[in-house]
Amino acid sequence: MELGYARVSTAKQDLERQIDALREVGIAADRIYVDKKSGSTVNRPGLTAVLEYARDGDVIVVHTLDRLGRTVRDTLNLIHDLAERGVGVRNLADPIKVDSSNPEDPMAQLAVVLLALFGQMERTYTVERAAHARAMATAKGRRVGRPSVVDPDKLAYAEHLRESGHTIAEIVTKTGITRTSLYRHLPPRPAESVTAEPEPPTGSDQ
Repeated sequence: MELGYARVSTAKQDLERQIDALREVGIAADRIYVDKKSGSTVNRPGLTAVLEYARDGDVIVVHTLDRLGRTVRDTLNLIHDLAERGVGVRNLADPIKVDSSNPEDPMAQLAVVLLALFGQMERTYTVERAAHARAMATAKGRRVGRPSVVDPDKLAYAEHLRESGHTIAEIVTKTGITRTSLYRHLPPRPAESVTAEPEPPTGSDQ
């Protein structure tokens, strides 16, 4: 049996185009499951229902594969999970046609391999973009990660105590700032030379 699944990201968007495409390939309206939820939303009742209903030999048909998962990797994992249950996935409108219900078709299997490749590329690009964004933020003096909740006045006092020679334990006691927060927020000490090379002259000595 072929089962349809359609999704739009918001309640204002229209499902009809996807539903019409599914009905054109012979899927009855009562076998088309729908969601009006973002792909990033874990709770998608329509998708949950079609996954629970699908049995060995069934095929879940979607207009495009991005209807199924948040990312290419999510979609690929879902296709593999369904394949282990004997359930296939077929798309209608993507440039790369996927039909995991036919393991004997070499082109269908090639499409799944390509999808896996795109999933790996997507993950690599995401990691690289995040690393680049962190590097750029650091270079511009911006803090990366959660916003600071440490009192700036306490932090300035902590920095003064450290420069005065107090230990971290003493600074924790005097300021009430946790050791982890101190290490995270205090600016690093200037690097000390580990060689006998003379220090370069400062601007005032020139």
